[in-house]
Amino acid sequence: MSKTFQYIAVLTIAGSDSGGGAGIQADLKTFSALGCYGTSAITTITVQNTLGVTAIHPIPADIVRGQVVAVLEDIKPSAIKIGIVQSADQVLSIAEVLKTYPHIPVILDPVMVSTSGFHLINQGTLVSLQQAIFPLTSLVTPNLDEAEILANMKISTVDDMKEAASRIIQTGCKAVLVKGGHLNGPDLFDVYQDRNGVEHIFTSIAVQTSNTHGTGCTLSAAIAAFIALGHNMPQAIEKAKGFVQQAIIEGKHVKTGEGKGPLNHFFDARNLIRKAWNTGDHMYLG
Repeated sequence: MSKTFQYIAVLTIAGSDSGGGAGIQADLKTFSALGCYGTSAITTITVQNTLGVTAIHPIPADIVRGQVVAVLEDIKPSAIKIGIVQSADQVLSIAEVLKTYPHIPVILDPVMVSTSGFHLINQGTLVSLQQAIFPLTSLVTPNLDEAEILANMKISTVDDMKEAASRIIQTGCKAVLVKGGHLNGPDLFDVYQDRNGVEHIFTSIAVQTSNTHGTGCTLSAAIAAFIALGHNMPQAIEKAKGFVQQAIIEGKHVKTGEGKGPLNHFFDARNLIRKAWNTGDHMYLG
């Protein structure tokens, strides 16, 4: 009896990085490296390279919505990652669609400011994001700067991160992962909390390199990929962090442009795909 091969698909709703290190480009590289089929809905076109962002152009909300609907209706992704959503109109259009697919896990990376200091969304969009998208998400993954805005507090310690996570949970999301990569020290701490009171602190070792452009995008995309592959949330976060850590290590000496270079997403793609799938049985439909 013949079998039909089917990929496990993941959708990214995010902005395009012309430099290829973050956004849609980083997400699709991550999905591919982990054995998933990447699909996309572009919200924003940025003018950027390794030195930073110099301009940004939002895609009309109806076109964003159309992209999302086209993918969901036909390819039926098993998880969704959301990056930058630049206007309130985009937020409401995306939320309207996602409400009709409540069974699909949504990972939101609330991108607000680029690493070069370029403000990517305004306050009105942020409020719309919290009100319309947060309640539809399975996980929100702010870095420290974003967590400070969302929690309305200064974060300097791991205890501060815990308090910020508690405050962000109250905005309606099911779970939050506050990423502590900007804290000083040899060890990195990420704080996870969910609505049920479960808390977990993930640790890793800081890698000395300037090639970290797209780290946040890559982490949230990897979490979405591992969720799509059948792992629970803590497992997906742990595996995603391991992938990002190794991608940084393998790319730390590679020169790409004159500024902050990207990760090496394809450092061991063949073996990563093997590990992600574990067995090929579920890749087929009878």
